Amino acid sequence: MAELNIVMVEPEIPQNTGNVARTCAATGARLHLVGPMGFRIDDKKLKRAGLDYWHLLDITFYDSLSDFFARNTGNFFYFSTKARQTHTQAQYPDGCYLVFGKETAGLPEELLRANREHCVRIPMRNHPDARSLNLSNSVAVGVYEVLRQWDYPGMLRQGELHRLSW
Repeated sequence: MAELNIVMVEPEIPQNTGNVARTCAATGARLHLVGPMGFRIDDKKLKRAGLDYWHLLDITFYDSLSDFFARNTGNFFYFSTKARQTHTQAQYPDGCYLVFGKETAGLPEELLRANREHCVRIPMRNHPDARSLNLSNSVAVGVYEVLRQWDYPGMLRQGELHRLSW
């Protein structure tokens, strides 16, 4: 089974982290939460956003970005509105890490500059009031692009009606 890692660096809004946790639970992606976070992990809003999916998560916590990099190696892809290539131009290998920054500032520019060839962006319209997508939406877009490239390994491809049949 292919492995996908989602990294949230210093998330600030518990609802976004809960939504990302639900995406990870539904897709089998591992979740890495890098502190400091703008909330406690037992925050009611976080639990509510993740609903009843918490038992399905493979989640690891880190004190800082340096702690995260000390404990992980692999192919890292940095999602940023400042990147020069789109998220669909990258080829994502098994075991890769999709790294997302905090809601108010994104990832540190020093990190982006040092990893220019692995920085990707989700295209948006060119308008000064449309600065970025919601963080949890961005994670979902990134996750599903990787899964699409991998031909959705282990994913259900068909659904069934509850009361009627197809």
